[in-house]
Amino acid sequence: MIKFGTDGWRGLIARDFTFENIRYVALATCNYLNKSSDPPFSAVIGYDTRFLSAQFAEEVAKVFAENGVKTYLANSVASTPQTSYNCKYLNASIGIMITASHNPPEYNGYKLKANFGGPASPEIVSRVEKEIPDIIAAKPEIKLQSLEYYINNGSIVLTDFKENYLNYLQEKFDFQKIRKSGIKIIFDPMYGAGINTLGYVLPYIKEIHCDYNPSFGDIDHPEPIESMLGELKGKTSTGFDIGLASDGDADRLGTVDELGNFVDAHKIYMIILNYLYKFKNLRGKIVKTVSLTSMVDKFAKKYNIELIETPVGFKYAAELIAKGGVLIGGEESGGLGTILHIPERDGIFNGLLIIEEMIERKMKLSELVSELENEFGKHIFKRIDIYMTEEEKSRTLSVASNSPSMLGSQKVRELNNRDGFKFITESGWLLIRASGTEPLVRFYAESDTEQKVEELLNAGLNFRK
Repeated sequence: MIKFGTDGWRGLIARDFTFENIRYVALATCNYLNKSSDPPFSAVIGYDTRFLSAQFAEEVAKVFAENGVKTYLANSVASTPQTSYNCKYLNASIGIMITASHNPPEYNGYKLKANFGGPASPEIVSRVEKEIPDIIAAKPEIKLQSLEYYINNGSIVLTDFKENYLNYLQEKFDFQKIRKSGIKIIFDPMYGAGINTLGYVLPYIKEIHCDYNPSFGDIDHPEPIESMLGELKGKTSTGFDIGLASDGDADRLGTVDELGNFVDAHKIYMIILNYLYKFKNLRGKIVKTVSLTSMVDKFAKKYNIELIETPVGFKYAAELIAKGGVLIGGEESGGLGTILHIPERDGIFNGLLIIEEMIERKMKLSELVSELENEFGKHIFKRIDIYMTEEEKSRTLSVASNSPSMLGSQKVRELNNRDGFKFITESGWLLIRASGTEPLVRFYAESDTEQKVEELLNAGLNFRK
């Protein structure tokens, strides 16, 4: 089975994610292009630092070239935001990113990107996916020439995605001002596609885990969450103003303040929203996934801003951002897009935006967090991921569907079924949903005390019994 989840198709290398299967998915993408509009077609293809990512990308490029799609192939490791930007910059019909994002190193994946420079819409993903079963059933013989053959005839063009992207960044940020400010930055790309990026424009910064390492070294999986950033937290507290981390394909951001405290994605979303609205005087709708902090709802209500809530997955926010009129859109996993940028998550861009705010407002990151809490109160969030068999998953979700009236001592006031089961209480909420990219169920909880968060999570985890 080749299925596209919340953020692309992912599979175990050699078992699911094979050269044969990736040829089938590439051919399905070509079929979609032929059915969606008239030629000529073009594509951009980027790839991360994972095992065989470059070779998988080359294979996709050859399938595209063989089927008449002019292809711009990254000449080195490229992040998802770099690939999305080049999709727009080169006016390509579609973009492909070979990455499994934050998954463990034994995974790889295939993300679809739209012409506007962000994730392909659910409709486009569905149309590509529908082409796959017939191709697998037919098992067509896909004859391909060498990469050099397609390069020589001009159907594949090796392209410096990173250079195009960095030139764009220098139009968006005053790097001379950042350097002159003296702000001390430490960056952890987690051995992912963010390597050799931020240091190009800010060469004085300190970097860790910045070598090419397809197995991610001592990092279990390249996800910029607190449990994965122990070294960054320790080093940031030794004299740095901010610690930044990006995930395997560099579209998500993790942050650490000057005291070594992790600042979660909910607070980063709010800090950027506050900056855009109050200090850059930008306007537009707010988009959030169902798993994002309720501080967003309070901000929207207080300042009378239209709020749109979507299922989990940045592709829903990206589709709305691409249509215009959206100030910010994002999710709890560390990805957000703004009116200042392409409709894409971008860990590097958003990290620079936080740095810009700290310099402009002359505030430390810990002070920006305190400012939020002073205005909206404490919001403590925690997520637990539990790997489950299909039987365990079905049983857990079945119990959740019975809509319990109490979660521990907390009364359930409302049930939100937008994506999974979100139980809203007087002072917080619990969300239970199956992952769209991994064989697990996620339990999310937010409240005003750690005790209440733990109570909500324990109540949810009891649904497995």
